[in-house]
Amino acid sequence: MSLGNNLFKARKKSGYTQEDAAERLGVSRQTISKWELDETLPDIRQSKKLANLYHLTLDELLDYDADLKEIEEIIQSINPEKEDQIDWSSAWSKKFPILASYPSLSGIKSYVEPIAKIQEMLKSEFHLSDLDAFLVYKDIISHLQKPSEIASILCKKAAPLCNSSGAAFYRLSFTSQTTPPAGAG
Repeated sequence: MSLGNNLFKARKKSGYTQEDAAERLGVSRQTISKWELDETLPDIRQSKKLANLYHLTLDELLDYDADLKEIEEIIQSINPEKEDQIDWSSAWSKKFPILASYPSLSGIKSYVEPIAKIQEMLKSEFHLSDLDAFLVYKDIISHLQKPSEIASILCKKAAPLCNSSGAAFYRLSFTSQTTPPAGAG
């Protein structure tokens, strides 16, 4: 995306017309138009003024993503009482249908105990709240690309905890290996 496009989206999101922005910055409407069309570039001082006008950092303005900014604002504005009423699985399942269908998968419940034990280990070892342990666990998993990487990490930490109830979990995780890890049943 171009700087001009970023400037246009940021201005629109802020509710300014080209005339409004020009007046506040002390430039002509045509200058704003030329910046937004990528015909010319604002100098660094004007760029900083634009960022301030649109309530963005200079970095945010240069890499402006209106959708991402809007999502961040929505997340920040959610009332804690309303948050408890949101069915996040249902909301996310519109984008990721597996979230609606996985509970009916045969054997999926065998994952609950080993995952809960790993979350408890995070809470205990790092003195985390339930929510923080969940978020850390989710974040660790989301950063792992390959199932074998996920399985390797889980094995090192939790294999002794996951005997019979976690056996299916480890067999699934280690499909690329010929033998399951020690303690995986």
